[in-house]
Amino acid sequence: MRERAIVTTDDTIVAIATPPGRGGIGVIRLSGPAAPGIARKIVNSELRPRYAHFRRFLDKDGAVLEEGIAICFPAPGSYTGEDVVEFHAHGSRAALDLLVQRTVELGARQARPGEFTERAFHNNRIDLIQAEAVADLIDSVSSQAARSAIRSLEGEFSRRINNLLDKIIDLRIQVEGSLDFPEEDAGFATGADVAEKLDSCRKELDCILATARQGAILKEGVNVVIAGRPNVGKSTLLNVLAGRDAAIVSATPGTTRDLIELDITLDGIPLHIVDTAGLRTTRDTVEEEGIRRAKTAADRADILILIIECGQPLGMEEKRFLQEVAAGKQVMILHNKIDLCRVEPKVERGGNSPVEIFLSARTGAGLGLLTAQLKELLGMKNLREDVFIARRRHLEALTRAGQSIHQAMNVCAGKQGMELLAEHLRNAQHALGEITGVYAADDLLGEIFSRFCLGK
Repeated sequence: MRERAIVTTDDTIVAIATPPGRGGIGVIRLSGPAAPGIARKIVNSELRPRYAHFRRFLDKDGAVLEEGIAICFPAPGSYTGEDVVEFHAHGSRAALDLLVQRTVELGARQARPGEFTERAFHNNRIDLIQAEAVADLIDSVSSQAARSAIRSLEGEFSRRINNLLDKIIDLRIQVEGSLDFPEEDAGFATGADVAEKLDSCRKELDCILATARQGAILKEGVNVVIAGRPNVGKSTLLNVLAGRDAAIVSATPGTTRDLIELDITLDGIPLHIVDTAGLRTTRDTVEEEGIRRAKTAADRADILILIIECGQPLGMEEKRFLQEVAAGKQVMILHNKIDLCRVEPKVERGGNSPVEIFLSARTGAGLGLLTAQLKELLGMKNLREDVFIARRRHLEALTRAGQSIHQAMNVCAGKQGMELLAEHLRNAQHALGEITGVYAADDLLGEIFSRFCLGK
């Protein structure tokens, strides 16, 4: 881990670390220089480091507030890098609030969301990737996302970024050394040597980016919009994917007039699916508004699924819809109701045209083909075993680093100035450093940690 300046804090923070509600156990966390002293007054005894003590928790008059387990974690070997104390009590919100109030009376203050993890970051216990992975693990909605978050938390993503950073820094040293000492024969880089090392960096970054894209999908999910004329089976498909009757299915055209949105997990991939109003010309103002909202939802989609009935061509409404919203999107055309026209499930591809899938949402025939094609469009068909969780900001930083390396390669190939080559390498280094937090603006840190829950 690359070292940052350690931030020292004089105050001690406290928060309930377990979710609100009724439960068997509730945990209160204290962190800061006064934590051991506050704990000593609450339990009326010393706490042996990293030892679970069963104690009564006392108020200022010596009356029992609660009873449970107290554990002390001395600095620097704690979650935050500071002195930390945890009280494990019963999961009564009222009892936990009384205990928090007692710590505040003794000098603690209520922690901000994410402040414990923020202190761990500033005290070099974790880097920014690992800090984000804490929140991602808490928020994970699938087992695959949870495993990927654990890999990031254990430092897999950070190790790969830091390995690449080391190579770029080493190359910068050679390039800038040749600029500072042009007359010296000190083993600085030759043009061929630089080109070879740049190509190695590019390949390594491309591999990291491919894995990060999969991790970002597991973290962020994918927006999928289902569109088509009335009664082609949009709501039926939504219900099948959701595994329940989430939308009303009726033979009456125009049943769906507003957006129906669901979050589901399909083969470990989180999907946000939107069922839309049927595309047709109508004088009904409510249905017309539903169609307008369908187009707005499609504008924000990552994948657009357009459904038509098997044996029917694309109509004017569908063609106009695709012209208006499909640019730059992954599009799939589903030929539904194959059970009525006696067609076998299949997939058809034609050059640059959208992939076409023949299936029956009612019987389930061909749904496996839909799942496989969704995964293929998302680059998730062969999900890597070592995938780590990633965020959109990571992808943006990796892309910028890749652009800088590509520009450096162009400079090298064109035998242009070494000063420009050094600048591109510096930009690549800075972009990668943003990911781990070596270079991180205060507003970025504030944005990241403010989204954490209290007590973490």
